[in-house]
Amino acid sequence: MILLRKLLFPLAILYGFITSIRNYLYDKGILKSYSFDIPVIAVGNLSVGGTGKTPQIEYLIRLLSPKYKVATLSRGYKRKSEGFILADANATAEILGDEPFQYYKKFPQIQVAVDADRHNGITQLLAQSEKPEVILLDDAFQHRKVKAGFYILLTAYDELFCDDFMLPTGNLRESRNGAKRANMIIVTKCPPNITEIAQEKIKRKIGLDLPIFFSYVEYDDKVYNSNVSLAVTEVKLQEKLLLAGIAKPKPFFNHLQSENDVVMTFSDHHHFTESDILNIKSQAVDKIIVTTEKDFVRLEADIFAAQLYYLPIKSQLINNSDTFDQIILNYVGTCTRNC
Repeated sequence: MILLRKLLFPLAILYGFITSIRNYLYDKGILKSYSFDIPVIAVGNLSVGGTGKTPQIEYLIRLLSPKYKVATLSRGYKRKSEGFILADANATAEILGDEPFQYYKKFPQIQVAVDADRHNGITQLLAQSEKPEVILLDDAFQHRKVKAGFYILLTAYDELFCDDFMLPTGNLRESRNGAKRANMIIVTKCPPNITEIAQEKIKRKIGLDLPIFFSYVEYDDKVYNSNVSLAVTEVKLQEKLLLAGIAKPKPFFNHLQSENDVVMTFSDHHHFTESDILNIKSQAVDKIIVTTEKDFVRLEADIFAAQLYYLPIKSQLINNSDTFDQIILNYVGTCTRNC
């Protein structure tokens, strides 16, 4: 695979040229971007998947929803529906996509919408009788048709965008120069004990005069299903089936796995077929099944409720969380007053 990626280097150069031309046309106003008289925060990355956008969106929901009417807008990746949809009691993971459906189930106080056309999605949200006061755009860093008021760029600790290269040789969707559009950068999935010296080294490597924060994944101390919870310390001692259909499942497995566990891996956002479900059930006889929260919302209807559990995670800032929160609150508060 590494050799193949190197052989595809000419295609990476071509892809980088095409995306650079596109960004130039937007930067010069030749292609039109739309802005809105409402705080719009875009959370995204330069690379393909696995930087922790979902827990970061959830962090912002927890920060903002006590003060403002919040809406999330996603494209609804791999959903079996089209156009603009505002989540309601009939919503499912198939209709919304797994991540938006997860937001809908966890945060009933917010509006959750999907639309591949973010401009149309925002327009539709603002046409609602109870319109939001803040909109969070999920995975919209490259969606230049909308000009957000604030951009948060995520980059994973072990795959910094400044060390990466364009697809298909690397994992970048666009040139590293795209990072200059960000208002702040969060280095995600760091070791919780990362030193200040290591943080400064990464900041110098990134080389941008922007606020740069560092976060880690905090695992809950319990796993949950629709009715009960179990302590992770207890779960680690049991024989179980661990299942994940996410971009980078290794940390999830490492956190829970014991010697005799069955481990099943699926592609990111995998739609579980009837054959998949039968295979999972056959592998999990007399075992509990522990999966990610994102997979749980897709599997909940198909696996016996008492057998299936999920492990929640949160994005936690390593230091300067008060500074981060204040930057976001200042932007939203100022925009709300002045827009």
